[in-house]
Amino acid sequence: MQETKQATTLNRSLGFWSALSLVVGTVIGSGIFFKQSSVLDSAGSPSAALLAWLLGGLITLTAGLTIAEVGAQMPHTGGLYVYMEQIYGKLWGFLSGWMQIAVYGPAIIASISAYLGILLVGFFNLRAGWQAPLSIGVIVLIGILNMFENRWGAAFQIATTLGKLAAIIIFGLFYGNQNALGQSLHTITQSTGSFGVAVLATLFAYDGWILVANLGGEIKNPQKLLPQAIILGISMVLIAYTLVSYGILHFVPAATIHKLGQQTTLYFAQAAFGTIGGRLLNIGIIISMVGCLNGKIMTFPRIVYAMAAQNQLPFAKQLSYLHKKSHEPIAATIAILVYASIMILFFNPDRLSDLCIFTVYCFYVATFVGVFILRKRRPASERPFSTPGFPITPLIAILGALFVIISEIGSDLSGVLISLVIVAVGFPIYYWKQQQNQNA
Repeated sequence: MQETKQATTLNRSLGFWSALSLVVGTVIGSGIFFKQSSVLDSAGSPSAALLAWLLGGLITLTAGLTIAEVGAQMPHTGGLYVYMEQIYGKLWGFLSGWMQIAVYGPAIIASISAYLGILLVGFFNLRAGWQAPLSIGVIVLIGILNMFENRWGAAFQIATTLGKLAAIIIFGLFYGNQNALGQSLHTITQSTGSFGVAVLATLFAYDGWILVANLGGEIKNPQKLLPQAIILGISMVLIAYTLVSYGILHFVPAATIHKLGQQTTLYFAQAAFGTIGGRLLNIGIIISMVGCLNGKIMTFPRIVYAMAAQNQLPFAKQLSYLHKKSHEPIAATIAILVYASIMILFFNPDRLSDLCIFTVYCFYVATFVGVFILRKRRPASERPFSTPGFPITPLIAILGALFVIISEIGSDLSGVLISLVIVAVGFPIYYWKQQQNQNA
């Protein structure tokens, strides 16, 4: 029995296309379809808004290039949790993992599925009471899919990613009125923010790419494929976002975008495709959000599993269980889904996920700085991947993350303090488990 238990490990079976679709699919959800108005209002003109999307993507790309060097040296299950642990020690690794599994991951899953429930209720003309059951039903179905071998979840991710990219390319390339792009919002209405605020909004829309690193222990030849997937994936998202923004800003006058707000993309689809456009757009967004959910449900339980495998969590034996046939972390997946379902029913998951932005980006900064630490600590070691443009590239990534951190402090100080409390709760749990492990 003991030998069988030791032989059950995660399947290192995911190839390049699976990893690539996870990067693209976990980033592209619904943000690109609904942030056009807020980015334009802050930027002040269509040209500046397009530049904001481009700049946000380039900053994200520098982050990806930086993490690629770290990840290639530590191709293990857990991603950010593993990086923090190996660079700064077990305590800081635990705290980064704790923050992701205690609130951030389940809240993101709950937030996306809750909004998906709203879309499904509207799409099928159901009563509002169906929203929560549909939201929970979707994550349960996706969770069940991810309890089979990881190739099934990966195949589903590839299919949904191809669907959303096809829709984005059609929207961006083939529709547009060139007279709309040159209009300045300043001639129509007062700008409500600044270019920096616009870039900040795009940075949030680009977030999520790092989750593929949670599957470092399941990707074939991760030293090579993980950096390739991260870099190409972010580049593809950058191009896709730019295409969508170009298509909308090219087609819809600035004053109309400002007036329509979150309905801008729907207006664009109906104008481009006729009366069926709105329905096509809704289907596209639903597919996009389902794919995004699949990526999150596939990756976040890996952090639970990785921490439990080191006996750092309560019920570690159960949470580190891998099914003997599928080699999947069944209990960890169920735990995340139950937690997310509770958030859907009793809390505001949007607010909960927002609360963690500050601490998430603090850990991002620490990991970006880790590139410098690792190069100093291991000067003679051969790196599977080296960040191009070092040290400028990681410095840009650090400045981009610091920009988010400072913005959060200025705009949501209470949320920042609550997020620090969430992280602080991890301290007694860590030391309790450390004491247990020492006494065992």
